[in-house]
Amino acid sequence: MLSTVLSVQSLLAGMGVLLAGSGLLATLLGLRAAEEGFSDGTIGLVMSAFYIGYVLGTITIPGIIRRVGHIRTFAALAAISSAAAILHGLLVDPWVWTGLRLVNGVTLLGLYMVIESWINEKVTTHRGQVFGIYMMISLFAYGAGQFLITPYGAMDVSTFAIVGLLFSLGLVPVALTRVSQPPPMETTRLPLMELFRLAPTGVIGALLSGTITGTVYGMAAVYANRIGLPDTQVATFVAAVIVGGALLQWPIGRLSDGRDRRYALILVAALGGLFSILLAIQDWFPSPAVFALALAFGGFSFSLYAISVAQTNDRLASHQVLEGTRGLLLVNGAGSVAGPIISGIAMGLFGAPGFPLFVLLALLTLIALVFWRILIDAPVPDDERGGYVFTQRTSAAGVELDPRSSEEDGHEPVEPAGEAPPIYEPDAAWTDYRDPETANGEARLDQEGDDVSRAGRPDGA
Repeated sequence: MLSTVLSVQSLLAGMGVLLAGSGLLATLLGLRAAEEGFSDGTIGLVMSAFYIGYVLGTITIPGIIRRVGHIRTFAALAAISSAAAILHGLLVDPWVWTGLRLVNGVTLLGLYMVIESWINEKVTTHRGQVFGIYMMISLFAYGAGQFLITPYGAMDVSTFAIVGLLFSLGLVPVALTRVSQPPPMETTRLPLMELFRLAPTGVIGALLSGTITGTVYGMAAVYANRIGLPDTQVATFVAAVIVGGALLQWPIGRLSDGRDRRYALILVAALGGLFSILLAIQDWFPSPAVFALALAFGGFSFSLYAISVAQTNDRLASHQVLEGTRGLLLVNGAGSVAGPIISGIAMGLFGAPGFPLFVLLALLTLIALVFWRILIDAPVPDDERGGYVFTQRTSAAGVELDPRSSEEDGHEPVEPAGEAPPIYEPDAAWTDYRDPETANGEARLDQEGDDVSRAGRPDGA
């Protein structure tokens, strides 16, 4: 397994750097907007634009890859992401930020998609372990990025420059990776209405967990600022929420195995609701307790999506798992759009407690809807329940790493007749560029000289 992880270490490192920058930017924008006097509703709108871009990127990025290839797409998106991060610091205006945040959502989704396509190409064994490592790196990198706000603070443009540097540096380990052309992604062939018919609880859970995590990622820093925490402690608060999601998700998920996961969803949502209430009355507790509450709050809130995915996969045939997970990804992203907007309005009406109270409302809605499904749907038979897998929202390429959608589960994918063509064509830039262990043109990779440096370039320049 170690050799498999080492084969993608540069890709994992690149993703970690990108996510550290993404985590820093989200917190930085929340703090700077609060300091600039933006209303909470306006801040929520700015933050939700990222998730609108995320959904748009899911639809548009594959077409861009088809037209210009993986290499050019990755380079262009990284440059745009870096420039957009710095422009946030140069042009402090809510409408400008809304547009930049939307662009940032599209470009970061595209970067993740390309990197995850390459990881999929390299990882052929131990997919479950690599998938778990990838998820852990993603969460911890996002959490670690929070503390990069401390050197200069939210009011200095230098902090935005740090985000730009991270987006640029994330290019380096990925660009220097020698891999073959990623296989074409396929369009989702399981319509959302059919997915809801097959696994209604999973779709409901994915939608509302997206609403909750979108609220947390977008507004947690604003909440921490509103309760009077300085910038350093705001970073600690947000990091505690993220780390809680990383630490508690696995034991919570494993406890759901072998049981009706709908009850696990209700229990986890109820515990998340309890800590939402405690955050709403946080001024009753000593200051250090706030970070412990954040840790538990994040642990329960961030576990809902993975349990929803597991519940969905329990109800799907093996050949539907990949398409079903992609559908949940889109539903989860749509839920994330609404979360920051509504929570921002709630904070405008009720002050800082509006943040945890809105999360509480979303959790209570989830509990009610899941209980309704328990009353009218039979549980999944014991022998059809799969194992829990640590997961979070990723790109359409990233879900292919999930071992439940691979042949390691012992499932042979069944391809429907009349399969739709791939959504992008082979990348001409990779025609003569192959992994030296598998390519016939190995000598060309090792040969020196200007002619060789042009061999893998489509224009020969």
